[in-house]
Amino acid sequence: MGTVTAPWKQLLLNALQSNSHLRHSSYLQFATIGSNGRPANRTVVFRGFADTSNKIQINTDCRSHKIEDLKQCPFAEICWYFTDSWEQFRINGKVDVIDGSNPDPMKLQQREKAWFASSPKSRLQYLGPTPGLPSLGDQSSEVPTSLDPSAGPVSAYCLLLLDPDQVDYVNLKSNERLAFSRKNINEESCWSSDRVNP
Repeated sequence: MGTVTAPWKQLLLNALQSNSHLRHSSYLQFATIGSNGRPANRTVVFRGFADTSNKIQINTDCRSHKIEDLKQCPFAEICWYFTDSWEQFRINGKVDVIDGSNPDPMKLQQREKAWFASSPKSRLQYLGPTPGLPSLGDQSSEVPTSLDPSAGPVSAYCLLLLDPDQVDYVNLKSNERLAFSRKNINEESCWSSDRVNP
């Protein structure tokens, strides 16, 4: 399928650039629907775009609740607010979960590339106890304090790729709101945008 650079992507890249001096500008909220039908929201870190695509990369632990949520319903929405430029992006789409058992060698290569793009300290978190389970005393002694920097992804590491199909952009400084939506026509992605009331 052909990939056309989405018209909202440059707005997002500009917002990331103008807010880059703020450490929290790379944090966004990631919402899924749980098996109980209720929304679940958490903060994750933006890890860039996958290659030259519009797909947003997020690292996570295969043992986390969001993986079960995505197996039930593969759609998610992220919400990003940039405090200096007063811009909000709500990005909705389907999420591809790429763990070590993925049969596609290209996706496994993407997973490995994302793993090595993460800091060694970030990689260590995947060696800890299962997220969300009750803590059994002092588990900090069970977590290794170092990892071979040349070692590939551990089994708990998972790459999420959010493939956007709707983007709601609001700029509170200019009082502007744009709604972007994607349609696939003859294997090509086509984006449309509408100016809507803020």
